[in-house]
Amino acid sequence: MMTRRERLMATLCGKPVDRPAVNFYEIGGFQVDPSDPDPFNVYNDPSWQPLLQLAEEQTDLVRMRSPVRSRSHEVISGKPDGDNCRDEFFKTKEYLENGCHFTSTTLKIGGRNMTMLTRRSPGVDTVWTAEHLLKDPEDLKAYLELPDETFAEDVDIANLVEEDRKLGDRGIVMVDTEDPLCAAASLFSMEDFTVVALTEQKLFGRLLEKLSPHIQARTRKTAKAFPGHLWRIYGPEYATEPYLPPHLFKEYVVRYTGPMVEAIAEYGGFARIHCHGRIRAVLDYIVEMGAAAIDPIEPPPHGDVELAYVRRDYGKELVLFGNLEIADIEKTEPSDFEKIVEKALKDGTSGEGKGFVLMPSSAPTGREITPRMMTNYQTMIRLTTRFNL
Repeated sequence: MMTRRERLMATLCGKPVDRPAVNFYEIGGFQVDPSDPDPFNVYNDPSWQPLLQLAEEQTDLVRMRSPVRSRSHEVISGKPDGDNCRDEFFKTKEYLENGCHFTSTTLKIGGRNMTMLTRRSPGVDTVWTAEHLLKDPEDLKAYLELPDETFAEDVDIANLVEEDRKLGDRGIVMVDTEDPLCAAASLFSMEDFTVVALTEQKLFGRLLEKLSPHIQARTRKTAKAFPGHLWRIYGPEYATEPYLPPHLFKEYVVRYTGPMVEAIAEYGGFARIHCHGRIRAVLDYIVEMGAAAIDPIEPPPHGDVELAYVRRDYGKELVLFGNLEIADIEKTEPSDFEKIVEKALKDGTSGEGKGFVLMPSSAPTGREITPRMMTNYQTMIRLTTRFNL
């Protein structure tokens, strides 16, 4: 029997495995502390403990970690960081109100005052953006006046190396990063982003040109210092239908995310493109970039392709991670969910292909893990460990 690390690495390399890998995505992926009594820590609820333990002991772990970023990440979030020129432009205030945690960020640039407001409630592990920083093309033009030094950052892979050491043969570390499109689009509400990206393409392109150098440089530096590892690049879904037409995926993703994929591959790594929703029209572009893998390949109606189709037409180029919907884990009766898992295992491994990892599209964000959810996660383990390739 293979170790969990051996199984995952063989899958990424397109080599034979003893069985498909099974992964719970953020559960066992994100860094959480169930002992932290913070009221905003949903993972300290007793109902979470059996699921966290199940992930640690029986799944093929993929730890999601980022190199320490001391500057540009916090330009977006507004967190202060000492002697750095962004403090000249960004001011942040954090406060509690009605039991929720709010972060207000103000940017003064180009004669404009722009604000962003985020909210987090104690019962859900999600930060909601109530007000986005940029609202229109004029805000964007002002934002472009920020000096490039504002986006400078320091990269430190010590935490990646240490996590890889601690994990041992239980799994692998996956470097987690946004792409330039994600950094740009998240400055706007979804509605404003789609309008600006569609009707102000040259202006939006200037924003991508502004944001891409430091993200690409961080990627290359990390890939060189931490070679041979899996990466997750999130953000390409912003340029999929119905938000934008496929030709803009080539302009906004292939052009700016492609160099990240190339740098990762140059140093023996594996770039996994994270792309929810409708991917049929952009799969060729993802392969064109040289991506090694894709997730989460959502089935209809959330997505627009069946896993069997992706395996048949793209499985020789891409390792497939998916394709269970988190909504099915949360709401489907165990007897019906078992059939969904069986289909995913069959479709993800049929015919020729590099490899398949059974994985949900996301993870629960609430404070309570219900018995139904726990049973469905156990079903994923049971069926995968018994599956014959």
